[in-house]
Amino acid sequence: MERIGQFVSVEKSEGRTSVAIEARATAAQRWMLGLWIIVWLAAGIVVLIERSKLPAGDPARQFMLAFLAFWLYFLVMIGKAALWRWKGVELWRVKDGVLTVKDSIMGYGRARTYFADNIQKLGLLSVDRTSWKWQWNESVWVIGGERIGFEHLGRKVILGKGLSEDEARRLATILKDALRDARTA
Repeated sequence: MERIGQFVSVEKSEGRTSVAIEARATAAQRWMLGLWIIVWLAAGIVVLIERSKLPAGDPARQFMLAFLAFWLYFLVMIGKAALWRWKGVELWRVKDGVLTVKDSIMGYGRARTYFADNIQKLGLLSVDRTSWKWQWNESVWVIGGERIGFEHLGRKVILGKGLSEDEARRLATILKDALRDARTA
């Protein structure tokens, strides 16, 4: 097994290349995510309790219901991001002419498969580091930060969450070589 940085490992064997990219977050960031979830839960519970005190037909009840719908959506999103930062691993495997990509949280996650013959334009994503979108995508509050992309049957696919530029460059080369070998096998 080859290590590329602290969070990335590559394993090559006969006819198979596997990559594991661990989610990155410092202890302080993980602690802040946990605190955020606790405070967010408390805020939602307070709104729910206050809503139950209002009389039926009060317009504030409908407003609070809409608020709680958004609250629940963001609770789920921050919960997924926290689980990703605590226990997430992005897994790639090239075997038998197929690239399989899985975002695994504690072993769970959906694997997506892409036939090597249909993968085109594999390379690094160009990012505008001054854009708000890039800043948000790099934050610890979301699952993102992809660095590598390709086209598969006309659809754009991105992967490589949280990689540094050097790691992304090295992994793109490894992935290109593995896909080339898979096409010729």
